[in-house]
Amino acid sequence: MNTSTDQGLLVVRTVADLRRAVADFRRAGRTIGLVPTMGALHEGHVSLVKGALDRGDVPVTSIFVNPTQFGPKEDFSAYPRDEEGDFAKLREAGCRIAYAPTKDEMYPGEQLTTVTVAGITDGLCGPLRPGHFQGVATVVSKLLLMAMPDRAFFGEKDYQQLQVIKRMVRDLSMPFEIVGMPTVREKDGLAMSSRNRYMSADERTQALGMYRQLVKVADTVRDGKKSCAEATAAASQALRDGGFDIVEYFTVVDAESLKPLERVAGPARVIAAARLGRTRLIDNLAV
Repeated sequence: MNTSTDQGLLVVRTVADLRRAVADFRRAGRTIGLVPTMGALHEGHVSLVKGALDRGDVPVTSIFVNPTQFGPKEDFSAYPRDEEGDFAKLREAGCRIAYAPTKDEMYPGEQLTTVTVAGITDGLCGPLRPGHFQGVATVVSKLLLMAMPDRAFFGEKDYQQLQVIKRMVRDLSMPFEIVGMPTVREKDGLAMSSRNRYMSADERTQALGMYRQLVKVADTVRDGKKSCAEATAAASQALRDGGFDIVEYFTVVDAESLKPLERVAGPARVIAAARLGRTRLIDNLAV
């Protein structure tokens, strides 16, 4: 058995050991809450573990930097990794199982099957990161089927990803509840992200401009008070003036379909992606 126990945290490396560990808890009458991550854990990830605990679930956290969701010019090789630090955070948070497979365990042999979610991947990050959401949908479907949880927990910071996963589970009649958890922010409002460690001190200060502009746009367009296009164009210019190198998008979308809105008349999200030095920042707010 490829496992180890770290003061209450069971670390497993194979699908067989993961399923065996989950089965032990199920025999004891427990429910299972899966927290899929790529490691380099921060308080945002910890909040997902706590979300599982709050619902009475046994938290199972996966740690796997998924190569299939990175493009050829993206930061797969440089993506931050700190397995021992991650285990320490999970142990402190009360996580019971950490699933940390190798690439060969996740993708044994030639993979001929992938999962594609159309429509809601047509805009926002979809065209900018070809193949990204196919990689996300495929690896999440594998993790769900490996762990067979009652619920899986995802942060709202990656809002398009959350909607893709919800749609995949709905369309494929998967027996899992997908729980979206609020974005966890630093005291000054910056959304927590594993990639924030890429930023210099000056860039970290400039990065706050995204949150400020999201708040401003959300207030401006609420209840159809102002044109979304007008408000987001001004916000995009403010980011460029504030030091951002590229504003990939800054828009207001329907909260479920992710289609762009001209006026807000129901649940919506103001959502943005921009580059600051070597760091790609994404964030969103409910309107």
